[in-house]
Amino acid sequence: IRRKQLESLLRCYEEHENEIINALEADLRRPKQESLIVETEFMKNDIKHILFHLDDWVQADKPSKPFVNLMDDVQIYNDPFGVVLVIGAWNYPLQLLLVPVASAIAAGNCVVIKPSEIAANCAKFIADVIPKYLDNDCYPVVCGGPTETAELLNQRFDYIFYTGSTRVGKIIHAAANKHLTPTTLELGGKSPCYIDKSVELRTAVKRILWGKLINCGQTCIAPDYILCSKEVQDKFVAEAKEVLKEWYGDNIQSSPDLSRIINVNNFQRLLGLMKSGRVAVGGKYDASERFIEPTILVDVKANDPIMEEEIFGPILPIFTVESAYDAIKFINAREKPLVIYVFSNSSKLIKEFRTNTTSGGFCSNETIMHCGVDVLPFGGVGMSGMGSYHGKYGFDTFTHKKSCLGKDLSAFGEKLASARYPPYSDRKGSLLSFLLRKRRPLPNLHLSHVLALGLGVGLTVLANFYMQVRKVLCK
Repeated sequence: IRRKQLESLLRCYEEHENEIINALEADLRRPKQESLIVETEFMKNDIKHILFHLDDWVQADKPSKPFVNLMDDVQIYNDPFGVVLVIGAWNYPLQLLLVPVASAIAAGNCVVIKPSEIAANCAKFIADVIPKYLDNDCYPVVCGGPTETAELLNQRFDYIFYTGSTRVGKIIHAAANKHLTPTTLELGGKSPCYIDKSVELRTAVKRILWGKLINCGQTCIAPDYILCSKEVQDKFVAEAKEVLKEWYGDNIQSSPDLSRIINVNNFQRLLGLMKSGRVAVGGKYDASERFIEPTILVDVKANDPIMEEEIFGPILPIFTVESAYDAIKFINAREKPLVIYVFSNSSKLIKEFRTNTTSGGFCSNETIMHCGVDVLPFGGVGMSGMGSYHGKYGFDTFTHKKSCLGKDLSAFGEKLASARYPPYSDRKGSLLSFLLRKRRPLPNLHLSHVLALGLGVGLTVLANFYMQVRKVLCK
């Protein structure tokens, strides 16, 4: 049933790709190319990856056995948790909902699917179309706002997976605590981007601005702010002006390649944040379209509002530091981010950031793209989230690892095990100590390897015996 449901979900993506793109355009005015990259193709490739590996993932793991368990059956079974709740986010309203849903299905769970009501057109698409492809009893879709979500959280689930803000994540976690329900929280935070003076700046500017402006900055792993020297700041601003003109033309508002802010509340919040520092690039806006021009702020202070909360929009503040050491100190003095970006030609400096900071992910000389590597776990740490998913890590997230030990009732095994029974004695204690003593692990050889080794040893012994006999006869 798992494979059948996943194949059906993949068919849904393929058959309704244009409807998905239209819904995203209606909610976010998302350009088609962005929707293809970060939603439809991402979701299709995610399911294909699962289908390629599912037969292997569901198999029980057989760890290497300690000496005392050499004759036992030791396995780790992959059990589904049961009924899980997946709550999606509005900024990537299909990917951030349906990718964890696919992982939960792969792991064998039933799933209650809750799309974000803020991206109303995408929520309608999910409610109307997904039930036509998935079993409605096992995978129901529940729409609605905070009231319906609160009612869902009053129910007892076996696992809850939430993507969204840290504020709501705390509410989800508190609700899960009532039943000690395990949770994955994919949150956000302020992901810093350090730029070293050694980089080829034009390329760095393009990669940073692309990561910042995709989906109009409404991305949890967008570079939230830049850390660099005053010298690098001035060069970055000059390069950014040229790159933005190259990408969007003289009239950015008329470009079809820049999304819009999701709603009025977030638009007004962002206008308030733009009052921090000084506008070096951009700064224009149009409330009638919820349009905000890509904006770079300088002369920003550490305690300015824009440095206190996640921006989630096309505004990029630059905070100047004297050195990489100061940048590391600044990052470590704040909450652990979802990702840290470092642009440098020095592998030593990149290693300094990687080893001396803590974050959900780490990406050097690139932005965003680590999220698309399906052999890497994606998730936060501390206030940026807990747990991870994508690929095998998503399957494991929705899987209970059940420890299983199997023994037989043979006389030999019982003879060894009987040392644990009363009456106790020094002799029994010594035997148990010998059996339980920790030893260097034995090679995890398969039976065929053992037989081949035994055959080789046997043939060697026979050959030596034959040679000895032949010597004797020749004398």
